[in-house]
Amino acid sequence: MSAPKLFISYCWSSTDHEEWVLRLGSELRESGVDVILDKWDLKEGHDANAFMEKMVTDEEIKKVILVIDEQYSEKANKRTGGVGTETQIISAEVYESVEQNKFVAVIAKRDQEGNTKLPVFYKSRIYIDLSDEDLYGKNFEQLLRWVYDKPLNVKPELGNKPAFLEEDKSISIGTSVAFRRMTEAVKNSRPHAHGAILEYFNILASGIGKFRLEPSCGENDFDQKVIDSISSAMPIHNELIEAFSTLAQYDTNKRTIPVIHKFFESLIKYLDCPEGVNQYHEWDWDNLQFIVQECFLLCITIFLKYERFDVVEHLLTQRYFEEGSPRSGQSKMRSYGIFRHYLKSLDHRNSRLRLRRLSLHADILKERCSDSGISFEQMMQADFVLYVTEAMHGLNEGRRQEWWPETLVFKSFRGGTFELFLRAESKEYFDRITGILGVKSKADLEAFAQAIRDEKIYVPKWDYERISPLELMNFAQLCSRA
Repeated sequence: MSAPKLFISYCWSSTDHEEWVLRLGSELRESGVDVILDKWDLKEGHDANAFMEKMVTDEEIKKVILVIDEQYSEKANKRTGGVGTETQIISAEVYESVEQNKFVAVIAKRDQEGNTKLPVFYKSRIYIDLSDEDLYGKNFEQLLRWVYDKPLNVKPELGNKPAFLEEDKSISIGTSVAFRRMTEAVKNSRPHAHGAILEYFNILASGIGKFRLEPSCGENDFDQKVIDSISSAMPIHNELIEAFSTLAQYDTNKRTIPVIHKFFESLIKYLDCPEGVNQYHEWDWDNLQFIVQECFLLCITIFLKYERFDVVEHLLTQRYFEEGSPRSGQSKMRSYGIFRHYLKSLDHRNSRLRLRRLSLHADILKERCSDSGISFEQMMQADFVLYVTEAMHGLNEGRRQEWWPETLVFKSFRGGTFELFLRAESKEYFDRITGILGVKSKADLEAFAQAIRDEKIYVPKWDYERISPLELMNFAQLCSRA
């Protein structure tokens, strides 16, 4: 490959500027570019105008650099001096040439206000900035890539349409605009932020109903429809992670907390048989039970991650209104345990396909954590907090616990202690999390620990694997230092 030929157009503004241009030309030649510069190539007795016209119009000259400073732009606009002559030739080439990659402006110096003053004929075109010494190396590489037509970012080959798009199985819940409006309002503390939060969660709560499946009528492979439905709800999963993360980091308005509580309360209607349906199988709404439980688990995971214990405490201590129905009976107030359900369809699938998994439910939750911005360890920690707190509520109220920590099957053979409880070795940190545990001091946890030892609180197990709640919560070391 022959060396690319390049002409440098510039203004003799000052001795320093001329030396800057000479340095640029030398660096380009050292990089294999055949630079044509008047200082080197215009000899005594040559016609300067003819030289400049030849440099701009010669087909062998593949690239032309316009070195921009204030005087260059001024003379180009007024069409004065050698620059003015070159400009008349260059501007015609810029406007009339089909090839748009022959000319580029290089910024040598900005004005006193730090602004770039480009010639009028070049205003709308891209330039390369070499005025900042700190960025000179990086931007000089950009210039070389332009000269050699080797851009850093190459447009990839056009592929084929993904096969899964041939089947229109996607479900639009219509939250995208409301979601963007909410996140923008919250991050920028807009006056309408609270209204935007309300709007988003109301639209989302209504949209989840679109995932309700037709009754299975005893289909043996109905579990596949459940799996497909859960997969199609992945956009909700991803959007909620961003929504809760935004609220956890940017929203300190206490009015938002009841909105989140009300949102989950509005999802309870999806956890049972819909009104007007008389014939059904108990797994007909398993997909919705999975989606709702995951939403609640994601919420607790994220607010714990950002140490928004005020939000977590509210969601774990406040009851949820369950409207009466022919199946559930009278209306009642329930603990958050209402969001956890045993999904018979997944156990059926495990058996039908001989997957031999300890918990297919946990497998799916873990898989969906990948590349989500939250780790599965954080989700397991949230699941454990939900288990401990609900067990404490059940112990205090004389009833059985209602939260089964599906994900902790992965802790049953690994053990260890969760970060939240490791930090709670500090009394100051422990005092911050007492609200989410429903206690006031470590002494209040003694009843829980004794109930574990006496097996009055059920400790989850999978086949021969089981967790150690007191190890996971670092019970012996809680409040052990200041």
